[in-house]
Amino acid sequence: MDTIAYDDFAKLKIVIGTILSVEEVPDSNKLLKLMVDVGEEKPRQILSGIKKFYTDPQTLVGIQNPFLINLETKVIAGLESQGMILAASDGELFTLLTPSASLSAGTLIK
Repeated sequence: MDTIAYDDFAKLKIVIGTILSVEEVPDSNKLLKLMVDVGEEKPRQILSGIKKFYTDPQTLVGIQNPFLINLETKVIAGLESQGMILAASDGELFTLLTPSASLSAGTLIK
């Protein structure tokens, strides 16, 4: 396994975000468009390939989860993605990394 210096890890801005809305991306089998409150003035649009794990993506609304928010903006399926949701999967099981207590949107993960 490659290692990184602490200073490299410290460059990542990971915060708790609250999912405000979810839309399926047209013509995509895997993408969802999430609007996420990350403690800034306006919500961020974040695209994620997690659609196959949710029969009803609307169940994600209101969930809190860590998001990487200083990732370079990327255009996916013609839409801007302004961050990345953090999740875990072992190939069969998938889970979001929901905090055990409700936190303010924008709470920094240290």
